[in-house]
Amino acid sequence: MADASINFDALSYNSMRDDLVISEYGRSIHQMVDHCLSIADRDERSKCAAAIVSVMGSVVKQEGEKEEAAQKLWNQLHVMARYELDVDSPFPKPEPAEKDSAPDDMDYPNAQSRVGHYGKTTLDLIEAAKAMEDGEEKQVLVVKLANLMKRHFLTWNRNTVEDSVIAAELKAKSGGALVLPEGVELEGQADILRNVRKTSDALARPHKKKKKKRR
Repeated sequence: MADASINFDALSYNSMRDDLVISEYGRSIHQMVDHCLSIADRDERSKCAAAIVSVMGSVVKQEGEKEEAAQKLWNQLHVMARYELDVDSPFPKPEPAEKDSAPDDMDYPNAQSRVGHYGKTTLDLIEAAKAMEDGEEKQVLVVKLANLMKRHFLTWNRNTVEDSVIAAELKAKSGGALVLPEGVELEGQADILRNVRKTSDALARPHKKKKKKRR
């Protein structure tokens, strides 16, 4: 009976190998590139490089015009060769800086997309209200803003909140420009929470298919 023992020390695992530079092409093509780098004769090395590019084109379908696709394949060959491949190519050899340089920092907006419980839209409305002339219309908007802030607070926290707390928040976020009129009562907490629960239940409820009536 043949010896079925396995020499585990001789096994080669991917975790023990170098990482693939461009994983789409697989390890076999990367090994071809390593072999190409080892060829001493330039003409033979150039022929090998052209053959590898041909295989690459059949493995990964290229998009765009024919010449553009061909240049992309040659550029990828140089990347897999760590820019060490000296061959005759129909295209100029790319520079490592083109691939390895760090991208410019993204120009992210400084404003936060969400601010506390209230959101950026509420803050935009506060700024709009601040720009209004004093009068009844502005006072109505201030009350509506306070109710909106109270709904947001209870939606995200579900805790008890006094109207005085909302009034203080509105005044603080408007820089003291918007003051809730004295004696104004905001929407009741029970009503707000009831509406929040109804909305949550409606969103969570699975859509039931209507049964077709049999004729």
